Formats: sequence, structure tokens, C-alpha cells
Amino acid sequence: MLNRLIEFSLRNRLFVVAASVLVLIYGVFVAMQLPVDVFPDLNRPTVTILTEAAGLAPEEVETLVSWPMETALNGAPGVKRVRSSSGIGLSVIYVEFDWGMDIYRARQLVQERLQLAAEKLPKGVTPIMGPISSIMGEIMLIGLSSEGNKTKPMDVRSIADWTVRQRLLTIPGISQVIPIGGGVKQYQVLASPERMAAFGVTLQEVMDAAAKSQTNTAGGFLEGTNQEALVRNIGRTTSIDDIANSVVEKRNGVPILLKDVADVQFGKQVMRGDAGVNGAPAVIVSVQKQPGADTITLTAQVEQALAEIQKGLPPDIKITPLFKQSNFIKSAITNVEEAIRDGAIMVVIILFLFLLNFRTTLITLTAIPLSFVVTILYFKWAGVTINTMTLGGLAVAIGMVVDDAIVDVENVFRRLRENRHAPAPRPVLRVIADASAEVRNSILFATLLIILVFIPLFGLSGIEGRLFAPIGIATIVAMIASFVVSLTVIPALSSYLLPRMKRMSSETDSWLVRKLKNFDREFVLKHTLRHPYLIMGAALVLVLGSFALYPLMGKEFLPDFNEGTATINVLSAPGTSLTQSDRIGQIAE
Repeated sequence: MLNRLIEFSLRNRLFVVAASVLVLIYGVFVAMQLPVDVFPDLNRPTVTILTEAAGLAPEEVETLVSWPMETALNGAPGVKRVRSSSGIGLSVIYVEFDWGMDIYRARQLVQERLQLAAEKLPKGVTPIMGPISSIMGEIMLIGLSSEGNKTKPMDVRSIADWTVRQRLLTIPGISQVIPIGGGVKQYQVLASPERMAAFGVTLQEVMDAAAKSQTNTAGGFLEGTNQEALVRNIGRTTSIDDIANSVVEKRNGVPILLKDVADVQFGKQVMRGDAGVNGAPAVIVSVQKQPGADTITLTAQVEQALAEIQKGLPPDIKITPLFKQSNFIKSAITNVEEAIRDGAIMVVIILFLFLLNFRTTLITLTAIPLSFVVTILYFKWAGVTINTMTLGGLAVAIGMVVDDAIVDVENVFRRLRENRHAPAPRPVLRVIADASAEVRNSILFATLLIILVFIPLFGLSGIEGRLFAPIGIATIVAMIASFVVSLTVIPALSSYLLPRMKRMSSETDSWLVRKLKNFDREFVLKHTLRHPYLIMGAALVLVLGSFALYPLMGKEFLPDFNEGTATINVLSAPGTSLTQSDRIGQIAE
């Protein structure tokens, strides 16, 4: 079959060369469109459940809210782990499913189990599912601050909530936008016990009046001859004065208003956290992406949206990008790309030094881009992103993908040169076909051995498998592509470029190859063949010595990353108040 493939490529060499050029162009186009990330998708399908239970202490939240829901969720199909975190008035439950579970089916299963657990929860407590997000979903941190503190932090938070957040959520691929700090603006009715006692009003009556002041009610409709009119009682308002003038009760025909028994004003919601930028109060907006979204593309869209938002904000409000995951990704990807570039340059230099021929070097080098674009096309088909692991696999393969081409080109060149000096030269295409067929088995065995080395990577499970399997995928696909190229494109290009070369008139190798052969013969083989047992014994000692050093080596899951970013964490004693934590944070900034 391999012989037929070689002969087909030579009979249709123009088609093979043209097809390879088209594949190369299309592969470059696809590579520019593929999502780019720092790591492969490590996101095990996870559903997050948020439950507010106002007024409950952490132990009560755990007993009355978290435990009943955990019990109901543990037996759901595909669930691998259920974790919970219970705090003051808040329960957060993480339900992790097995790899490959569709996230939307997982959410449906969780919703069904939550309905079963609803009757066991305290009255008024309703669990909600968080948005679909990624394990590395926080792609940006954006700071909103007022220069000169002209705008109050509470008003800056309102801008973040109602302008920035709403605009960013419209971008496809954004899962959640969370503002932090500044204080959420509220309409507050601060009841006065003394004034309520003076007017004989209870706290429940004040609460009912405040609630009804923001309620619209329907009154049916009035039907005329040809039209009907909707009857509505509009009570909802945004005016502090309208709320303050709401009636609480009547005493002897005199209305008692909310402002008589309470202070009605704007105020901050009780704060459980705060934020600052460069040592000054500010609002920080966390932007999170959906799984599979292209971080770099998404970051560019967010930055464009922020530029549009900035034009409509007050002059003193400044938007400052504090953290961009895309910078880390670009730096990491650039480092790997530089390694691939340097490897390609070294391959070019070595090839030319040994072959001392531009044409044979050029033919051999075609294996690199063609093998890589075929790998990129496979990434597109399989839904694999460009990341440090897939690029690392290509970096590993860059020296191996040219091996098949080198073996084929060198043998074709040698047979063509012998045919040139033969008394009865054979047809050139027949010589190229036979020369390629001579080495096809060697190329196949070498490719299979390299592939077998990477097969164990696919046996890794969990995070390890998701992280390291892309290296094996990239290397194996590139090697298979290189093998096919060596049997198709390389013979076709050789038939065009090699037969009429001037070097065919010379029957000797390049000067570097001759020097190396002489050195090997005079200084290496001459001595090693006389003392074979000594050489094998020394090699065995070195192997055993390397095994003895293995226990002394450090072991880590991943190497240290240094992409130019420092993260500083300041820890304080548990129970430290928000005011004190904010003061410490400003000192650190």
C-alpha cells in the first residue's frame, strides 16, 4: 500500500504539490482563528449553587441549608464530588460531575434534585444556580476610581452596577461580571423607636408602609365604545420625598407619615468587603468568561466596550485595567513560540551543514510547516485550543518531523547520483519511487516507535490527563502527518528539484560529512571496537548512576511559572473587621 501511495504521488506530482500548498494556506488561516489559552480546558463540569439565608449563623447555615441540599445532590447521576462553604447568611455548594458530562444536562439534574430538597429548607430560602464559568474564568480585573474623590464611592459603585456590568454582560462569552467595593446604594428607612412610641406606631406597620410605597397594583380595565383603558395604581417611585410622605397610619383623621417616625435617606448596604486602587477607595470589577471562550479575543472585546463606556462617564471617573489574564497567556505562548522558532533555526543550520545543498534542505524543511498545519487542522476538528501544552508538543516534534523527510531525501539524492553515473541510467521517476520504497519501512518503524512513547500519556486520569494529553496529541498527529508527507510531497518535490542538480556530477559527500566520518573511524570506532566490554560496562554504570540520582530530584506537579507578574497576598488573623482589613490593605498598596 505504501508503494502505491509513493507511485500515485509521483504520477500526480503536480496535484500533490498544489494540494500541499492549499493545505498550507488553509492551515495558516485556521491557526489564526483558533482559540488561544495558557492551558487546555481543565474545567470539570461544575454547577455552583448560591443560597442566601439572612440572619443565620454559619453553623445554622450548614445544618439547615447546606446539609439538606448536599444530601439530595450526592446521589445524582454522574456526580463525583459535592463541596460546600457555609458563612454568615450564605451557603455556596459546588457540584462536580465526571469529565465529558454536558454542563446543561448537569444543571438540569441539579435543578431536579434542588426541587426535592426545597421542602427541607427554611421558609423564604431559595437556592439559585450560578452562571456557567471556567476554572480559570477570571480574565480581567477592572478598577473604577474617582480622581480627586469628586464622586462618592457609593456613586462609583452604582456606575459599576448599572453601566459597566450591564454593558459587559452583553458580550458573548462573558459569564459573570462582579463589582466589589464602594457600597451598594440603597433607599433606607431608619425607624426611630422614640418617635414610633410617641405616635403609637409599631415596627411592623413601618415596614409594611415602606414596602407598599414601592408597589404598583392593577385595577382591571374600563371598557368604552371602541377602546379599553387599563386601570393602574402606580406607587413605585425613585424620589426620597415620595417615600418619606407615604402614610403609615391615621390617628383621629390625621395621617402619620414615614418621615414622622423614621429617617428616609440614601445609604450603603451592609458591606462584607471593600476594594481600593493605588491606596485609594475604588470599585474593582471582576470579569469571568465561559468555558471554551477565547481569552485574548474576549479581552479585546471587553477593552473596546470599556473605551465606549468611558466616553459617557463623568470626567473624574477613571477606568483602570488592573489584571489581564491575556498578558500572561501572550507571554507564555510567546516563550513557547520562541522555542519553536529557535528549534527551527537550529534544524535549518544542521540540515544545510550536513547536506550543503539548498534544494535538499528546502525539500526537507517542507515537512515542518506541512506537518504543523495538518496538526492545526486536527486541533480545529477536535476542538483543541492553542496553548502551552499543544505548542510544547509541537516544540518536541520539531526535530522529529524532519527525520522522515531527511531519510527519504538523502536516499533519493544518493540513488539519483548513482543513476547519473550508471552506464544505462533508468527513468528518474522510477529511481525516486524505488529509493523512497527502500526506506519506507524504516520510516514507518521509527514513526511508530515515537508514537508508542507518547501513548502512556493518554492513560493519565483527572487533571493530569487533561493537562498532559495535548502534548501527546500534538506530537503524535505531527509525526503521522510527517510520515504521510515523506511518502507523498517529498518524492513529488524531489522529482522537480533534484534530477538536474549540478551536485549530481559529484560522487562524494559534503566536506563536513567526510570530516565526521574520518573522525569517527580514526578516533571513535578504532578504540571502542577493541574494548567492547569496557564501553558497555561504562554505559551500564552511567545508567545505574542516573537511577541512583532519581530519588534526590525534586518533584512538582508543574514547573514554576515566571511570566513577569507578582501576586502579593496579605493575611491577617481570623475575625479581623472590615475596617481594619481595609486599613491594612491601603497600607500594603
